[in-house]
Amino acid sequence: MEIILLERIRNLGDLGDQVTVKPGYGRNYLIPQGKAVRATKENQEAFEGRRSELEAAAADALNKAQARAAEFEGVVLEIARRASEEGKLFGSVAATDIIEAAAAVGKELDKVEVNLPEGAIKVIGEHDIDISLHPEVSITLKISVIAE
Repeated sequence: MEIILLERIRNLGDLGDQVTVKPGYGRNYLIPQGKAVRATKENQEAFEGRRSELEAAAADALNKAQARAAEFEGVVLEIARRASEEGKLFGSVAATDIIEAAAAVGKELDKVEVNLPEGAIKVIGEHDIDISLHPEVSITLKISVIAE
């Protein structure tokens, strides 16, 4: 399925790129979310008419993400969990726990922004977590897991 991107999508393309995606991805995610439109002649003309508006919105989103990244500068989130004497947690620290810890210090995060490629945290100590605030803005957040 050929689509025109209305915003920058990581690992896919930039604003205005015409790309080919699997039909389900385009039909079920990109188009309903307003991230893309089908690549028809009418949509191409409509996109060119709206290009400056979409570029301004993209620049605004980038500026907001950079401002949010500055808010997280030097922030260390502390999460207390029950743990064994060896330092292994009874349970784990998942993305929702990180979001709650950020909310406790007055910072807002969304679940899709928290990247835990190795899965949930299962040991005590300091951990670096990647946070993707925007396709072009990523930060590393320190999480300190302590025993209760």
